[in-house]
Amino acid sequence: MAGDRVFDLIERLGALLRSELRRLGAPHGLEPVHLQALAYLARANRYSDTPIAVAEFLGLTKGNVSQRLIALEKAGMLLRRPDRDDARVVHLAPTAKAQALLAALSPPPGWRAAMAASGADTARLEAGLTGLLSALQQANGRRTFGQCRGCRFLQHVGNTFTCGLTRDPLEPDHTLLLCREHEAAA
Repeated sequence: MAGDRVFDLIERLGALLRSELRRLGAPHGLEPVHLQALAYLARANRYSDTPIAVAEFLGLTKGNVSQRLIALEKAGMLLRRPDRDDARVVHLAPTAKAQALLAALSPPPGWRAAMAASGADTARLEAGLTGLLSALQQANGRRTFGQCRGCRFLQHVGNTFTCGLTRDPLEPDHTLLLCREHEAAA
């Protein structure tokens, strides 16, 4: 069937990446899911740096993610801070130790060399994979977790950015972060 080979290739690429993350994380006592959670949190905005957002992004249960986050906190990789307006909300951020690890491992060593050696047209590959990801998210009712810069809610006047959904002002660099409320701009 059409697309079966693409599915097989993406599945294999995913397995290779998980294996590499497992190998790279093991000396630090981390599993691939820990590295994925930290990588997500390093790119998440203030609406998306919560335990429930991590669970949604990773497609895991709240309980599963809760245990993973506790392990990261115990390992000195994660900071928790209460929300300034709602005491029920907790925000998460990778520590400097975690950020240094992510800088060394994401993407895994050898990724760029392998991409270059493959001869792939990275712009076309990125566009195709982005389209596939979007279609899969829509078909499965999943959030897009996109950057504010590509969101229909972003309001931009001069050098001022505002989230049209929350009416909160946004720092320019925050518009490059991932948001769980993201909806693609038309």
